[in-house]
Amino acid sequence: MVTLLAPTLSYCVVNTNGREYLLACLDAIERTHPAGVEREILVLDNASDDGSVEAVRARGDVRLIALERRTGKAENDSTLMRAAGGRYCLLLNEDSELRPGAAEALVAALEADPRAGAAGAQLLDSSGVPVPCAWRFPGVGTALAGALFLHRWLTVQSKGSATRRVDWAQSSALLVRREAAAEVGFMDPAFFVYYDECDFAKRLAEAGWHSLFVPAAEAVHHDQLSTDLARGLPRIVEFHRNRDLYMRKHHGRAAALAVRVLTAWSYSVRALAAAVLPGHPVKVYRAHALQALLPRRGTSIADATHP
Repeated sequence: MVTLLAPTLSYCVVNTNGREYLLACLDAIERTHPAGVEREILVLDNASDDGSVEAVRARGDVRLIALERRTGKAENDSTLMRAAGGRYCLLLNEDSELRPGAAEALVAALEADPRAGAAGAQLLDSSGVPVPCAWRFPGVGTALAGALFLHRWLTVQSKGSATRRVDWAQSSALLVRREAAAEVGFMDPAFFVYYDECDFAKRLAEAGWHSLFVPAAEAVHHDQLSTDLARGLPRIVEFHRNRDLYMRKHHGRAAALAVRVLTAWSYSVRALAAAVLPGHPVKVYRAHALQALLPRRGTSIADATHP
């Protein structure tokens, strides 16, 4: 009888109509996987219609979960983590590409810190420039920092060259200790997309775990978002609606209202400034301001997906 070793690392990739990005993501996993670490690769295809399923099946080295009905990012990540056999689950978007040494650095960070429930990589844009990817938990204080345009200095935590504790990190390349995720019930499917990993990190923290930012681990996160307001408006709606959901869930209605007002103010100021500065998206800032103040209005990504 042959006994199969349980993998140490489960790569968990969510894909929604991103076939070419997905193939590049899987190629990057192959190039960068650390030697001597048992692994598995899982792909959840979110009801794509661009040939992604067929492309994954053709590879033959991936466990595929092919959905017939599209679901949200939090639910998809939870489905993958529940199905995974690894001690660690590396959550990836289809448009994320790991750089050499990334997985090794993330695993080493969790191995060295037994109470770390998650570790986020330094994300880079498509041109290789580092972008903010870890922050303080949202609250009235961080909203006030945003209203005073001090967000970059007081809220962003993805700084420095050493591994450090942070409140939460973006899930585009996030290593999760599966034991910790199971303890808190994985991710909350009420967050269709946006603030799902923030809520997850908050619940980890409340259960006695913490999150890390690991700058030695780098991953390119390609920006697929359109700058066209008509196409981007559902994302704006989803973003502010889920921030309000997070605030009401963790801080109550009064704090949620304060954050709505402060956030709307900061975007209104940006809209006024953009009106006199060439090349700045006035309509986008206005849409953010109105949606921040009235998060229940409009059609979100979730609404558009399941009308």
